[in-house]
Amino acid sequence: MKISLTPRTTEFFTLFARAGENALETARLVERRFREYPSSGVTQEQVKAVETQGDTITRELITLLNTQYITPFDRDDIFLFATEIDDVVDYLEEASDLLGLYGVEMPTRHAVEQCAVLVRACEQLALACDNLKGMSGVQEALIELKRLEDEGDRILRDALASLFRDEGIDPLIVIRWKDIYEGLERALDACETAANVIANIVVKNA
Repeated sequence: MKISLTPRTTEFFTLFARAGENALETARLVERRFREYPSSGVTQEQVKAVETQGDTITRELITLLNTQYITPFDRDDIFLFATEIDDVVDYLEEASDLLGLYGVEMPTRHAVEQCAVLVRACEQLALACDNLKGMSGVQEALIELKRLEDEGDRILRDALASLFRDEGIDPLIVIRWKDIYEGLERALDACETAANVIANIVVKNA
């Protein structure tokens, strides 16, 4: 693979912003799919299509990284950024897929709340990605994202407690919803991990 000596740093920032927007678009689709299920206007195929777009952005970013001699940030940080944002989208798509896979009849209140928090977290993640060039407002977005991750943890605890509190509930339903709750939590954890990568970039380039 040929290395270019001509700086193309603007392209990095464009791809950073696109990755953040793709994660936000995925979160919004998944939130609507959960909220409206089983009669949602969002299909799993639509969620998968946006996830595939995210894969394309990740490949473009890594290809650009591997062909550029000059990069705006540390190479390892850019690679981590690309893969962690990709994980956010992958986990969102996987959680959405479980609705159909498990034959869920209706979404629970806790799952809808988790999805709402994920949208807000991805809004902050997208804001941070979009502002990486000038660094303006990035720290504030990351702080809010951390607060949202804590809120998501609380919802997960409440959700799991409600499953095991009802002695009359079908054990299969417990297993299914436990998987879905934890799948959504993985997506939120991935948001926090991506935010930590961005925070490291900010510190190194302050």
